[in-house]
Amino acid sequence: METLIALIQAHIEHAHFIIFGSLLLAGLNIPVSEDAMLFISGVLARQYPDQLPYLFAAVYLGAYGSDLICYSLGRFVGPKILHIRFFAKMVPPKRVEMIHAYYESHGIATLILGRFIPFGVRNGLFLCAGLGKMSFIKFALADLLACTISTIVFFSLYYHYGKAVVVYVMQANIVVFIIAAIMGGYLFFHVKKRRSKR
Repeated sequence: METLIALIQAHIEHAHFIIFGSLLLAGLNIPVSEDAMLFISGVLARQYPDQLPYLFAAVYLGAYGSDLICYSLGRFVGPKILHIRFFAKMVPPKRVEMIHAYYESHGIATLILGRFIPFGVRNGLFLCAGLGKMSFIKFALADLLACTISTIVFFSLYYHYGKAVVVYVMQANIVVFIIAAIMGGYLFFHVKKRRSKR
């Protein structure tokens, strides 16, 4: 993390382009951490106040663009994408079924909650929304709301508290992930049981 911050800091006048481009790559499942980009943007905005609007715009638009890319891959490439090992690891069949169960039960709330879950869950969620042919407008609007909330919250936390808050954010993410995994497991088996009775 320190190395990445130093690299971006050395090119501060281009930092917003680097962050925006990196996040778009994340939509293709290139291992770029949105959380790390939010942290870097917030910390650098504090150090370089004149760059604040550019850094926020870069991380916000990059995160949202990344989500739309991931959704579009599922929507327009379809199930064939799961035959590519690169993407198959991100959304194994059990995870696809679990996420579909979430969508069936909770709809848009799944996207909003999922936006706060790290560990590769976000991309799997967006890819599955595309695979499940969720309406593009519905996805784009729900994700716009979720992305706006999460970006403002995390950017503000990192801007005001920097490293001091990272541990708390990670702990909160783990708690949300565990709760979502338990709920997902329950929904998955509940939906499967209901289908087997038909």
